[in-house]
Amino acid sequence: MSGPGADYTVLVTPAIWLSLFTASVVISLTPGAGAINTMSNALTVGWRRSFWGVLGQQLALILHILIVAAGVGVLVSNTPVLFNAIRYLGAAYLVYLGVRLLLARPRQEASASGEAATGGRGESDWSLLRRGFWVNLLNPKAIVFFLAFIPQFIRADAPLWPQYAVLMCTVVGVDVLVMWLFFAAAAKPFRRYAASARGQRILNTVFGILFVAVAALLLFVR
Repeated sequence: MSGPGADYTVLVTPAIWLSLFTASVVISLTPGAGAINTMSNALTVGWRRSFWGVLGQQLALILHILIVAAGVGVLVSNTPVLFNAIRYLGAAYLVYLGVRLLLARPRQEASASGEAATGGRGESDWSLLRRGFWVNLLNPKAIVFFLAFIPQFIRADAPLWPQYAVLMCTVVGVDVLVMWLFFAAAAKPFRRYAASARGQRILNTVFGILFVAVAALLLFVR
C-alpha cells in the first residue's frame, strides 16, 4: 500500500520537475514589470546591487504562491471589487515609477560604469528591495496565473506543503537566475550611455515609457 511518501515522490521525479523547471524559465523570461524594474536598477546602481530589487520581487512572488496555497487567491479572483482595486493600485504604482523616471534630472557626474543612470545613485538597498516587492505584489493577474499554474504540479492526494516548498524553491530559484543573470546583465552594454546627461535622459525616457506601457497593459488587457 502506498503511503504519503510514495505519492510525494511523484512530484519530484525528474520528468515532472523538468516540466516545472521549463515552465518556470518560460514564465521568468516573459518581459514584464519585474524585468523592466531589474534592468532599470542595474543601470541605476549597478549589476551587483540590482540583486536587492530582484530579492524584493522574489519576496512578492513567494507571497503570491502562499496566497494561492492558502486559498485566498480564489477569493481575490472571484471578487471583482477586490481584484480591480489591486489592479488599479498596481497600475497607479507603475505609472508613478514611470513618471518619476521621465521627470528625473540627469546627474552630470555619472561614472563610467553607469551607476548614476536613471537618477538615484544613492538609493539604499532597502529602497531597491521595497520597490521590487511592490512592483511584483501589486499584480492581481499574477495570483490568477498561479491559480491556473500551480494545480498542474500539485497532487491533492499527497502532502501539500512539501509540494508547495518544491514548487516555490524552483519558481523562485529560476526567477532569481533569469532576473539577475539575464535581465540585469542585459543592461550592462548600455551603462556607457549613462555616463552622459543625454544618455541618462534617453534611458530614463525609455524605462519610464515602459513602466507606463506595462501599467496600461495591466488595466486594459484582460
